[in-house]
Amino acid sequence: MADRIPNVVTIAGVDPSGGAGVLADVKTMSALRAYACAVVTALTAQNTRAVTGVLGIPPAFVREQIDTLFGDVRVDAVKIGMVGQAPVIRAVADGLAHWKPRHVVLDPVMIAKSGDALLETSAVGELIEALVPLATVLTPNLPEAGVLLGQRGPESISEMRRAAEKLRERMAHDGSRWVVLKGGHLPGSDAIDVVTDGDRMIELGTKRIDTKNTHGTGCTLSAAIAALLPVSPDPPTAIRRAKDYLVAALAAADALDVGRGHGPVHHFHALWQPR
Repeated sequence: MADRIPNVVTIAGVDPSGGAGVLADVKTMSALRAYACAVVTALTAQNTRAVTGVLGIPPAFVREQIDTLFGDVRVDAVKIGMVGQAPVIRAVADGLAHWKPRHVVLDPVMIAKSGDALLETSAVGELIEALVPLATVLTPNLPEAGVLLGQRGPESISEMRRAAEKLRERMAHDGSRWVVLKGGHLPGSDAIDVVTDGDRMIELGTKRIDTKNTHGTGCTLSAAIAALLPVSPDPPTAIRRAKDYLVAALAAADALDVGRGHGPVHHFHALWQPR
């Protein structure tokens, strides 16, 4: 598998600014030498400062996109991002249950960087029941972990460890399945993620990058994991490489000048030469 280019699908919404959602996922996957495909679940009116509108795609058409794509293209991994509404979640879950891709990375997108809601409150239960069990890698941030567990978000590394263990219990118990609990919301000079499969507990720490250009970091990390899983010897290796990629993209983010709010990370930092 490592000698062929993986085909990786993002199932997510469209952010016109390109910092998050499908466009960010496609950039990430392409930068990491995967062939990116996309199933669109929602359209947004969005920039680096706000989400002003969301238009959901009809669930039947989301399912038709999945079936048409998977019926033709060998799919090596899937990343799920913004799904928005319960009927769309069911359509995605039913489609993936039918096609059974080997790797499914679930980023439970709930809130945009601007603070605007991207998942209807009524859809949280459906996400927990229908999509979390399908995931091979789950990548919540701390507030999202709190919502998934029905409690406040973790406020320390020790609480992150306990929350990661509880989240792993919500996933299916067959095969290799991992939780990547992102600690970027904790204060401090280091950004520490907690990674577990229920047996092993790994802490991935890096120095926090001083930049306001953090739009789409969650999308980028989950898309990177999906791109790297098919060509890595095990999930921890893919997760570590994905975090390294994100840190470098954050470190280079100030080379971009996109919008007046939280700008995007630099997905092509390793490929674009300075002019």
